[in-house]
Amino acid sequence: MAHKKHSSDFKREAVKLALISGLPREAVATDLGIGKSTLGKWITQYRQRQKGASEPSGSTDDLQRELARLQRENKILREEREILKKATAFFASQK
Repeated sequence: MAHKKHSSDFKREAVKLALISGLPREAVATDLGIGKSTLGKWITQYRQRQKGASEPSGSTDDLQRELARLQRENKILREEREILKKATAFFASQK
């Protein structure tokens, strides 16, 4: 299986979601369609880059707004995934 190249924005958002959502990493990874170990590696890389930085980037309000946005987006994506599953089952039964 070929490795998929993810953008740095995707990685950053995945790490942010994993760190502030309160969800288990496995759930975040599954929702994003990546492996748990991949997410863990990205978090480790992020923490290594942040070492020595005394002030986290972004305010708490910014992080809360971003969390809310990501949760809304995640809900929409889950709904779309369920619709696609049903459509796939329907078209498979038509053969």
